[in-house]
Amino acid sequence: MAEQDREYLVGSVWPTNRSGVLGDTELDGQLPPGIKLVHVTMDFQEGTQEEFARSIPGYEAKAAGLMEQKPDLIRVLGAPPFMILGFDGESQVIRGWEQKYGVPFFTSGQNHVRALSALGVKRLLGATYLPDNLNNIFAKYLGEAGFDVIAMEGMDAPFHEVPNIPPTDIAEHLKQSFRRHSGAEALYLLGSAWKVLDVIEDIEDSLGVPVVYSLPARSWETQLRLGFRQPIPGYGRLLSEMPELGPVVGS
Repeated sequence: MAEQDREYLVGSVWPTNRSGVLGDTELDGQLPPGIKLVHVTMDFQEGTQEEFARSIPGYEAKAAGLMEQKPDLIRVLGAPPFMILGFDGESQVIRGWEQKYGVPFFTSGQNHVRALSALGVKRLLGATYLPDNLNNIFAKYLGEAGFDVIAMEGMDAPFHEVPNIPPTDIAEHLKQSFRRHSGAEALYLLGSAWKVLDVIEDIEDSLGVPVVYSLPARSWETQLRLGFRQPIPGYGRLLSEMPELGPVVGS
């Protein structure tokens, strides 16, 4: 368990700063008060495979800069750049950084895999707002992590416009996508730019399966990595039930 009389510092390297405010503003304030956060950004502009593929050295440089503040945990966020490496390739990079800097790390992809595993999911339907060439890479990564991926369906929207899509429109799109497929045990939303926190419970109730989405998933793992386990209701099963993390594999 966490030492309740001390503070823990979590450093995060974000892919973009689309809103002008870094962090999960809806959820960060609901973390236990002992968790403090510091943020930097990669400031991605294109959302392309080429931009993501050349970004790993930049991620390490940003993480190295955070070491001056003596963090207890580093989150390197933005799933695509690391998923492009493959599940094992990503794990090798993160293990190397942990050994080099002496601090635990996790990526968005590793976080999503752990969240799906904690919920007992084996077969999933994925949804993104990225193109098919990337969606095929994401499906391959998840397959390497041990999941049966029914499909990774993209939503046709410009990269910079995703945060402006009304949550109800996204929810309806996701429900229709889910109904086109059968046998999925969870709906997996890749990407932090979806603005769906307020409709996650509606989607779960409509479909009868959990939704794994970046914001609740990283809030969940951040807590558990530091020894906290404080449920946060209203944002889906993962945060309301706070299932155990289990062995930290892949890092």
